[in-house]
Amino acid sequence: MGQQTAKGIETRQLLLDTAMKLFAAQGFAGTTMRSIAQESGLSLGNAYYYFDSKDEIVHELFRGLVQKHRSSVGPLLRPGNNLEANIRLALGNGLKILAPFHEFGPAFIRAAFAESPAEPNEAQRSMEFELWRQVVSASSPLPPLAIRHDLPELLWLIQRGIFLFWAYDTSDEASRSHRLIKNISPVIARLVVLSRLPVVRSILDDLLSLVRSISR
Repeated sequence: MGQQTAKGIETRQLLLDTAMKLFAAQGFAGTTMRSIAQESGLSLGNAYYYFDSKDEIVHELFRGLVQKHRSSVGPLLRPGNNLEANIRLALGNGLKILAPFHEFGPAFIRAAFAESPAEPNEAQRSMEFELWRQVVSASSPLPPLAIRHDLPELLWLIQRGIFLFWAYDTSDEASRSHRLIKNISPVIARLVVLSRLPVVRSILDDLLSLVRSISR
C-alpha cells in the first residue's frame, strides 16, 4: 500500500478513478493493471506500489461503497418507523448504492469475505455493524432486550446473504434481489418478536455462534 502523504493519497485516488473509468468502458476482465497505469500516466511499478492487483482496487471501491451506505442510511431513518420498515429501507438503500457496479459482484464478494492488507475484515465488520446498530436503535418499538445486543450482527449476516444473492442475480435491474428484501423484512421482524421464546432465542444463539466461529 502506498504512503499516506498528500501526494500518495492523490496518486492512489487517480489510479482508483482511472480503473473505474476503464472498468466501465472495457469491463473488469478486459482491463489490466498495465492499462490502468498507462491511462493514469504512471509506470506499472508505480501502480503496483499502490495496488497489488485489480481485485485490491475493487476492494477499495467496495470499502467506499460500504462507507457511503453507512452514512446514507442514518438520515433516512424516520422517527416512529418499526423494525421491518427500517430493515427494508437499509437493505434497499444498499442495493441502490451497489446498482451501478453489478458487474463487479463476484469481485465484491472476494473483497467482502477475504482479508485485505488495506482493510482487515474486522474493521469492515465493525463499520457494517454500526449501520445495523443505528437501524435497531431507531426502531419503534425497540426490539426485545434479550436480542437487542446481538441483533445488529444477525442483520449483518442477513445482509451478507442478500449481497451474495445480488452478486449473481441476472434479473432485470436485480428485481429478484429487491423482491427478496421486500419479502424477508417482515419475516425478520416477526422472528425478532418471537425471540422472546426460549427455543427461538436458542436457535438464534446457535446461528450467531456458528457465524462467529467461521468468520474470524
